[in-house]
Amino acid sequence: MRPLHWLLATTIAMIASSSAFAATPAEGTSNTLQAIVADPVTPLSSLSALVMRNGKVVYEGHFGNRVMAADNGGKALQSDQDTLYRMASVSKLVTTIAAMQLVDAGKLDLDVDIGQYLGYTVRNPHFAQMPITTRMLLSHTSSLRDDGGYFFPLEKPLKQVLQAAPSPTGKEATWAVPSARADHAPGRYFTYCNLNFGIVGTLVEAITRQRFDLYMQRQVLQPLGIAGGFTPETLTAADIAHVAVLYRKGSNDVWNPKGPWVPQVDNYQDKLPSPRAGLETYVPGTNATGFGPQGGLRTSVAGLGAIMQMLMHDGVLNGKRILSAQSVAAMQQTQWRKRSTLDNGDTLNGQFHAWGLGMQRFVDVSGPSTGDRLTAHGGQTGAGHLGFAYGLHSGFIFDPQTRNGVVYAIGGVSANPDVNKGQYSSFPVWEERVLDALWSSVKPDLKAGD
Repeated sequence: MRPLHWLLATTIAMIASSSAFAATPAEGTSNTLQAIVADPVTPLSSLSALVMRNGKVVYEGHFGNRVMAADNGGKALQSDQDTLYRMASVSKLVTTIAAMQLVDAGKLDLDVDIGQYLGYTVRNPHFAQMPITTRMLLSHTSSLRDDGGYFFPLEKPLKQVLQAAPSPTGKEATWAVPSARADHAPGRYFTYCNLNFGIVGTLVEAITRQRFDLYMQRQVLQPLGIAGGFTPETLTAADIAHVAVLYRKGSNDVWNPKGPWVPQVDNYQDKLPSPRAGLETYVPGTNATGFGPQGGLRTSVAGLGAIMQMLMHDGVLNGKRILSAQSVAAMQQTQWRKRSTLDNGDTLNGQFHAWGLGMQRFVDVSGPSTGDRLTAHGGQTGAGHLGFAYGLHSGFIFDPQTRNGVVYAIGGVSANPDVNKGQYSSFPVWEERVLDALWSSVKPDLKAGD
């Protein structure tokens, strides 16, 4: 049974869309999304969303405030088409594009020991004879874990982290250990790990000899015409003016849904941030974790939409080739799939059931508070990535066959997502509703060109 406040919000949206002047599909979608943002029990600070049908944008909407009045001298700033969000782990998909460009250029082999690029040996000490490859990093099967951290000071080389001596107790925080229930060896077990992409970013640096965030600007974002960047240092004054503050209602892990919105990150107040210490002396290829490959990209939903269109069209956008069709297909190809009869991966309470290269495969597994189902009625599969950090929830999901897709960014939530689960998936209830509304706005009976 739906909670009362959801029924109330949905009723309001239905009344708005069934008035004497019947709402268009776009108006109906906007009414539904506005009702979700304004839910009296679990309001959202902001929401931007985009829908594609047959590879073309058919809807874009923006709701709520990218900056609350209390954080802007008493005047709230509304979300709009120029709003940039820190997209969290959706950044990993964009980082993967840079890696695959190097594959296209013949400079990176997905199946070669990463030590050949980094210049030192990288081994899980419990599987010392098994090399770690870029394919394993991109598919989260490297046997690395985040327990020892995944964001390190610029002056700390990753070599120190990856070559740390094993603990006498066998409880390394960075590497998986052999399991009596399953083989956790590299290439055989899925564990979602941010550190994997800090290493991918470092590989990009080691090969190109350029700082990761600057390389991404030159080789990925600018060729696609996308505003934003992976670090505050790469943001322009115009970018800073449009960045959404990420919010929660609460602080120190204590939620207060009736309380004020509390800024978590990116509260710049129109001031360019000062460059971090150590940038001038940083040596590319030593530790890219501080340059955002795992979660630092600030961009708009339209920016992510451009990336989606490029992938939908086999690596080409506006006549410009960004990736080869082979690399686009490789990203989407399933590298790992959860087996019901085998403990071959950690699904994180049902969120993950299949993975490609830098992309989740959504396979339509349903279940209360578990699963990856995208719509209430089911049947929708896709490829892409999700993001979750500092109150933000983001998503980038498309169907390669139909070229339908959705992009969204929620700038802040008012309640604990861990205790506000959806009805048929692992998504929080508000994200489940957003996804259902966006996918429901796609008309699958329309053919390409309509």
